Amino acid sequence: MGKAVAKVSARASAKAAQPEAVAAGSSVVQARAQKRAGRGSTVRAAAREGASQSAYEAAGESAPARRPGRPSGAARAPGQRARLLDVAIALFARQGIVDTTLGAIAREAGYTPAMVHYYFKTRDQLIDVLIDERFAPLRDALGGAFRDNVDDPVAAITELAHRLVAIAGEYPWFPSLWVREVISEGGLLKKRMNERFGDTHQKTTFSRIAKWQKEGRLNPDLEPSLLFVSILGLTILPLAASNAWRNDPARNRLTAADIARHALALLTNGVGPR
Repeated sequence: MGKAVAKVSARASAKAAQPEAVAAGSSVVQARAQKRAGRGSTVRAAAREGASQSAYEAAGESAPARRPGRPSGAARAPGQRARLLDVAIALFARQGIVDTTLGAIAREAGYTPAMVHYYFKTRDQLIDVLIDERFAPLRDALGGAFRDNVDDPVAAITELAHRLVAIAGEYPWFPSLWVREVISEGGLLKKRMNERFGDTHQKTTFSRIAKWQKEGRLNPDLEPSLLFVSILGLTILPLAASNAWRNDPARNRLTAADIARHALALLTNGVGPR
């Protein structure tokens, strides 16, 4: 009788312990599932954020190969866009816009073509950015010589010549680019700038010169449409050619200041004796 009672009691105890075992087993399964989920989350986070190889190794996974195309977030530094513009403008001045591709700009800058295409989808888009960010401010600065001296044409012309020389000194690409792409026939930059700005500014300048002539403030024999070209010819052309004068004993010591002085002497006093 006692043995029977003991067996029944043992069975009851075992049966009562089953839920606890099941619960314990369920906890183990859940823990394993959570571990797998956590590992997957780690991998997904690493993929999203471009984490290092160690993050993937910690999760027990291999890092995926980086896809070609847009540069990573770390690569998109603010200075890279500016460098691409600097390189592009230097190449445009050296070999012309038509002969400069986005691939050539990438090689010169030491970047991949994907990096260039991330910032500029086409060469035309790059040119438009250059016009807005680099050329338009210089154009406005040059026009300021006439705006700041509305009642003194000699001062306006003198200031314009000085500004041209100063800009050329600050931006060495300016003279060559202007000669190649603005003054020369078929220059692509001139075409794009005309499309962007039109000729209103030019007509206003010509009208002001004519007004000065009528008021007796300026030589009436001057042709308004040639005055700006003449100033450019006396400043920008010599500056653009100055690199070729290194082996010319008659000109190799000329400075930007010498070119400005010569230009102003011709513009304000002509070639006659003082």
